[in-house]
Amino acid sequence: MRYAVLGGVGDGSAFSRGVLGRRLRRAAHLSLVGSTLLLGGASTQAQTVASIPEAGTAAEQGAPARPVAAWNDFCLRHPAECVVDTSEPAIIALTPSVWQTLASVNRRVNARIKPITDAAHWGVVDRWDFPDDGFGDCEDIQLLKRRMLIERRLPRRALRMTVVIDEIGEGHAVLMVRTDRGDLILDNKTNAVLPWQRTGYSFVKREGQDGKAWVTLNNGASPVTTANR
Repeated sequence: MRYAVLGGVGDGSAFSRGVLGRRLRRAAHLSLVGSTLLLGGASTQAQTVASIPEAGTAAEQGAPARPVAAWNDFCLRHPAECVVDTSEPAIIALTPSVWQTLASVNRRVNARIKPITDAAHWGVVDRWDFPDDGFGDCEDIQLLKRRMLIERRLPRRALRMTVVIDEIGEGHAVLMVRTDRGDLILDNKTNAVLPWQRTGYSFVKREGQDGKAWVTLNNGASPVTTANR
């Protein structure tokens, strides 16, 4: 093919063939670069989309439940944090952008806040508050994540504080993000954002989405506190 092109162009001199050869090699190189960039962009997009979890399920909601006492105290000090706006969506669409936001906030807060028990931090067994001094336990860390996600325009109503029994049988707080691909969990024990059923936790209860009452999850027994770091 190359010989046919050379034979049909110019006067057939060595100079013409050399110039044309260089031009053909340059054109071939640019074509290869363009193809590589196109494939690379497609691969990057595919990886971003593929990183979104497969469609999962929602944790089974049961009867109304009372929150832990430390939540009620938190609401007295931060009433706006406990208001349920029923005009907001209860479930959010898990787009690539939302997924990246969840992963980024989870990772950043976990790295920023140093874990400490409420007894060492506040001098009480269980207290829920924002870790604005850089120290906090599980619920404090999840409250900060929720505040940051709300600042990034995710609806508070879809971001529910949740109480679980963890892998060592203690009360633990996580943040449940309710999405159209199932309930996802942000946790200070891992940087991975996981579907609720893959955490290994027993789910007890979470904030309700229609009022101040909490709701039971999967018929879980309720711990008295969530003082686990």
